Amino acid sequence: MALKKTAAQMVEEARARIEEVETKDLIALVEDPDTVIVDIRDIRERQRGHIPGSVHAPRGMVEFWVDPDSPYHKDVFAQEGKRYIFHCASGWRSALTVATLQDMGFEAAHLREGFSTWAEQGGPVTIPEKK
Repeated sequence: MALKKTAAQMVEEARARIEEVETKDLIALVEDPDTVIVDIRDIRERQRGHIPGSVHAPRGMVEFWVDPDSPYHKDVFAQEGKRYIFHCASGWRSALTVATLQDMGFEAAHLREGFSTWAEQGGPVTIPEKK
């Protein structure tokens, strides 16, 4: 069965219209109080390591957590003057997420390469203790 549009095409279209942040540039912003780094990866991915101070917002809930009219709204997404940068593992899910949020009127950017190159480029990683 042929699709009208592939996932790769959707990501390419999203990337053409959103702000992409390079890994080295986000590393420099890790401790910036005006930057909110949002990890949309699955909890199992995050448990293997995440960016210190990042907010976890599962991909399936992001639009609801951002929307102030949603019963699932989270205050972390209502902070005035903050720059939100979303990431996933490779930059595909976060590109689609940010394009959707932009359509909603929520300004955000995404980490172009995702978490995949974070540690090798010198980014700090927090590994949660096993429970």
